[in-house]
Amino acid sequence: MTTDVVTSTATATDRARRALSRIEEVDRPEVWITLRDATDILADAAAVDARVAAGETLPLAGFVVAVKDNVDVAGLPTTAGCPEFAYTHQTTASGVSRLIDAGAVVLGKTNLDQFATGLVGTRSPYGAVRCAWDPARISGGSSSGSAAAVGLGIADIGIGTDTAGSGRVPAALHGIVGIKATLGVIPTHGVVPACVDYDCLTVLAESLDLATKAAAVMAAPDERDPRSRTWPTDVRLAAPAQIRLAVPRPEDLTALCAEYRDAFDATVDEARRSGIEITEVDISPLLDAATLLYDGALVAERYAAVGTFLDTERAGADPTVAAIVASAQKPAAHELVTDLDSLVHTRAYARAVLEGFDGLLLPTTTEHPTIAAVQADPVEINRRMGTYTNFCNLLDMAAVAVPGVPTPEGHPFGVMAVVPAFDDQVAVDIAARLTGVEAPRFVDSGVELAVFGAHLLGQPLHFQLEDLGARFSEQVYTSDAYRLMALNTTPPKPGLVRHRPGEGASIVGELFRVSEAGLGRFLAALPAPMTLTSVELADGRWVVGFGCTQDASADGADITEFGGWVEYLRMA
Repeated sequence: MTTDVVTSTATATDRARRALSRIEEVDRPEVWITLRDATDILADAAAVDARVAAGETLPLAGFVVAVKDNVDVAGLPTTAGCPEFAYTHQTTASGVSRLIDAGAVVLGKTNLDQFATGLVGTRSPYGAVRCAWDPARISGGSSSGSAAAVGLGIADIGIGTDTAGSGRVPAALHGIVGIKATLGVIPTHGVVPACVDYDCLTVLAESLDLATKAAAVMAAPDERDPRSRTWPTDVRLAAPAQIRLAVPRPEDLTALCAEYRDAFDATVDEARRSGIEITEVDISPLLDAATLLYDGALVAERYAAVGTFLDTERAGADPTVAAIVASAQKPAAHELVTDLDSLVHTRAYARAVLEGFDGLLLPTTTEHPTIAAVQADPVEINRRMGTYTNFCNLLDMAAVAVPGVPTPEGHPFGVMAVVPAFDDQVAVDIAARLTGVEAPRFVDSGVELAVFGAHLLGQPLHFQLEDLGARFSEQVYTSDAYRLMALNTTPPKPGLVRHRPGEGASIVGELFRVSEAGLGRFLAALPAPMTLTSVELADGRWVVGFGCTQDASADGADITEFGGWVEYLRMA
């Protein structure tokens, strides 16, 4: 198995100098709308190095960031891809501010499909953004500049937005990772709205580990964003060992070009070979819902965002974007109510069709067109490219986009792990399995639970932890104050009993993280004679762990000499 764990041995100044050198080397001015002065970038990098030298722990120390220019960065203009719209805030968007606090250094603001309206990256008066690996092809939008900055090896992290797929489509076209969290998990404070109820801040990076690390830093509620959300108390913290994925039926894949269809089939076959269970399901209602974002009354949100501004016929307005926003003025209120009701029914269908599955595996987009092709047909190609992404936010789902098996021609091809709201960690774990890397932790929540017997990995009751979405953390040992008893139970299990320090032995166990509500359900269903109590670990930590009643321990056999339950079973 390969790994893609984030390491940052270079200093922040080293990384900043390398990024500035790469900007000169690739000569892609269309990637940027505002590039910060090199002196300011290096000063920020030096400040990060000073913080590290002073002993601060900065999870993103020195990583350089490209920010989509519909996201505020203090002191830099925000244009949203339209020169006349530009304004300069003295407050940075909360998600980006958290990256900076974690040690990241902002390079500048990147080009985009104007007002984040598009999936192609050509709808900008600042120029069409070219694909990093083939300048004749589109970068993909609307987060085109941020994706290209990562794909070109300039930025470690690209910040985009995603309403209809704008943080996932360009990731797929560049062969990188795109994380679109559950709506509101990463606040949209400081983001120019496109469709305010369905907008997300997204992260692009070359590795799943770095993308997840950045997303985790950005994720937390912000009172300045009334739509921001926190992880629920029953959040799932891991995918199960045996992953089950739903995939579309062949008739739901007709939008794919031939080479992408071959690549998707190969990716599904590779997933099967890795041990993932695959089942075809009918996703046509989800695809029907996807059309509502532009072809239904929901598009009215785009007019609410910038319609009044574009009504003034600004010279810098992209004609395709202006036409889309102008048309968004037409739907009647009753049509919007009808479409919202339709989404309620489709959300219910999505829950039902994915019952028993850990996620839905989809192609990210349908094709990788040339810039010339998009300029000749600016609407239909764009519409087609959102076939599998448009419904995600409408149905309150999360997605992680990763590279799949390349096309027969060797070009990048992307797939998405799509999951219900707040199953973001499950999506990350699925993405890790698909790409053969160690699964990084996204969700920072839950309670530590130590187990010592039948709930250990590979033991008969471990499924109960998997059902709760518990996440394995590490192997642990108790202090020397514990004795282990083999209890008279079915199935057989041990009981951990605390004595005075030195009167027992260090007993091996495993530490898991489980949600607060999951731990409550676990405790409520715990059969006698088992108990949950505080357990002292060898390193001095106290965690929730298993114990047993005094009468059960008195009737059990002392197996402390074996040092743990698995060793006892092996020797018995």
